[in-house]
Amino acid sequence: MFSDFVGNLAISNTSTISLRYGEITSALNKKFRDSESKTNNTLQVGSFGRKTGINGISDLDMLYIMPKSKWETYNTSGGQSKLLKDTKNAILKRYPSTNVRVDRLVVTVTYTNFQVEVQPVFEQDDCSYKYPDTKNSGSWKITKPRDEMDAVNDMDTQKNSNLKRLCKMVRAWRNQHGMAMGGLLIDTLAYNFLNSTNEYDTRSYSFYDWMSRDFFKYLSELPEQNEYAAPGSRQRVKVKKKFQKKAQKAYKLAKDAIESSGTQSENNKWKKLYGRPFPAAEKLSTEALEANQEKSWTNTEEFIEDKFSVDIRYQLRIDCEVMQRGFRKFQLREMLGRKIPLKADKKLRFWVKEFPFIQGASQVYWKVLNRGDVAKKRNCIRGQIVPDGGRRVKEEKSDFLGKHIVECYLVQNNVVVAKDRIHVPIVADGSDYE
Repeated sequence: MFSDFVGNLAISNTSTISLRYGEITSALNKKFRDSESKTNNTLQVGSFGRKTGINGISDLDMLYIMPKSKWETYNTSGGQSKLLKDTKNAILKRYPSTNVRVDRLVVTVTYTNFQVEVQPVFEQDDCSYKYPDTKNSGSWKITKPRDEMDAVNDMDTQKNSNLKRLCKMVRAWRNQHGMAMGGLLIDTLAYNFLNSTNEYDTRSYSFYDWMSRDFFKYLSELPEQNEYAAPGSRQRVKVKKKFQKKAQKAYKLAKDAIESSGTQSENNKWKKLYGRPFPAAEKLSTEALEANQEKSWTNTEEFIEDKFSVDIRYQLRIDCEVMQRGFRKFQLREMLGRKIPLKADKKLRFWVKEFPFIQGASQVYWKVLNRGDVAKKRNCIRGQIVPDGGRRVKEEKSDFLGKHIVECYLVQNNVVVAKDRIHVPIVADGSDYE
């Protein structure tokens, strides 16, 4: 199962990504060195460079190593901004139809399904790099991506290739549950976990169920802090959102899946933790096949992974207002927390409570999935993914019993960059509330 799972996480468009890296490198070599090379003077960094990224990766990073002879040209007042502008103009001159913009630290080149953040740098004698920061009057900062890549590679070798695979699995968990968690933070936490134990030094895929359980337990028990030190470079890696609570839920899901080992439900329990990339069971039992043949309802559920790439980078939060004439309004999350049952015949107003600030156009989509015997009897599973009407609101009614789900997705450049879900358990009374 886990071997297939990791295989499913492999990046499918590596040739396209490498082609774009080469095009950008060639444009910059032409500008700064009068060369056409697509490989010289460049370094692929970030998750792609550390080889810990997964399919759907959309935020790529590269360093372009400037000629040392250009240092005096740009080490002046305003030189940092000039360097980024010259980098942008060089790419636009070669590829005028490409969307290119200057940010504070990088030049962002946007393609369909992914973007490349280009950072022009000057290499130092210790193999670190000075990069421009245009904040205020401008300054030079230091980055050490080679140290990070070397540390990850060394630990991966020491741990029987388990580090990079664990990093990929954790990315699948992040995407499944809408965690705003950067790639370097994931790699740092996975590195620290395996560095803290010898349990998986010689083990492989057949122990990845235990490794999943132990990693999420480790994560859930970490004290809350604002940053960590990256492997090798000791660069400060910021924590965007606290992760301990969701890690605790992941730990429980992993334990539940392990307890169901060998049963028909085992794969589905792991899919709850890791999402669609985790493989389904190879075959259904005879009873399940017969049940499928006799079903009188149509499975209309759609999956966001079939429509867009998924690479979660931001936090999105939805809530639901529960209304009924003559009664005060409730927030659904508050009701769930207080074990107040949600009964039928209520008006439900789902809305985006926390929306990230991002540059550029984006779109919001909703999914309402009905589950349970009543939904099947009425042949009303739904589950279609539909665009938002522009108000970031979805209005529904609690028509019939069942443990339903509403999900919301934020899409930019054909990539899901944020998502959230809320469970909607509609019950007859409090006795069957969970």
